[in-house]
Amino acid sequence: MIWLIDELTLLLVVICALAAITVKDLLSATVIFGVYSFLMCLLWAEMGAVDVAFTEATVGAGVSTVLFIAAILHTSRRSKD
Repeated sequence: MIWLIDELTLLLVVICALAAITVKDLLSATVIFGVYSFLMCLLWAEMGAVDVAFTEATVGAGVSTVLFIAAILHTSRRSKD
């Protein structure tokens, strides 16, 4: 049963990775990147690497996402497309 959850999580990681590089909106890509980091955190924790999972959760899903969103909100668009 646990392998089914692992494979489902891995499939969601691949879907998030593909969605993050194909989406046009930067804010959406940042949110998808945060979800990707959180799913990777779950995979690391399930594999037994709790220290790597904790680091991925705090840096990848937490701090990086917040900094990316803050940077996007402080920029302005040159064109209206």
